[in-house]
Amino acid sequence: MDNHTQAQLYLSDQRGCSQIDYFRSFHDFNFGSYVSEHREPFGALKLLNDDTLKAGYSISMHVEETTTVILLPIVGGLEYQSSVGTGFLEAGQTQILSLSAGMSYQISNPYETELINFIQIWLTDQSSAFTPASQQTSFNLTDKNKLLPFFSINSTANTNHGQSTGFIGTYAGREEDVYQLRKAENGIFVFILSGAFEIQNRLLHERDGLALSAIQHGEVDFEALSNDAILLLLEIPLNES
Repeated sequence: MDNHTQAQLYLSDQRGCSQIDYFRSFHDFNFGSYVSEHREPFGALKLLNDDTLKAGYSISMHVEETTTVILLPIVGGLEYQSSVGTGFLEAGQTQILSLSAGMSYQISNPYETELINFIQIWLTDQSSAFTPASQQTSFNLTDKNKLLPFFSINSTANTNHGQSTGFIGTYAGREEDVYQLRKAENGIFVFILSGAFEIQNRLLHERDGLALSAIQHGEVDFEALSNDAILLLLEIPLNES
């Protein structure tokens, strides 16, 4: 039995929510007017928002500190615009925007009638060597029952995050896997996009999250409990210094 690993659940129905006529955003961490003492950043992970945007509309985002932004379309595609890059992003692609304090970016729904759903992840970076940049990656979710990398901050010039890495995976029911930490002192944040999983003996359903730290033996084991279940697994430095 694992009595060493520390865990915090982020249940989907307990997330913060910001909503206007054309945009809805669920927050796992403090954001905007949503403030909770139990929703402080998890190490370098400052934000994980689950966003839905109506057809033809746009939103603008502003970072107050040096931040790496990861954009991940889930349903439909999106257009993004910033001073470091502009383009179109579809499911199976990730855009990484490395932004200095005070910079902004815009996300637009290019469709005439369809809603889009996407994930925004913010990682803070205090490195003096930080350089604004843009990078795109891709993955193929038909490659099932394995974790596929969708971002790695270590692959850019912004090395302060060290082993800050994100994986996505689609699993068949009852399939099991184990993730080995790259750095023992890092934490893991898991977010369930669809289906259900058992993570370190904890049951998670769609859009639930789980933060793990002080991970015993540096291993995170999980099992899919439904077919075509999809999860995000983020390895996050807990000490930014």
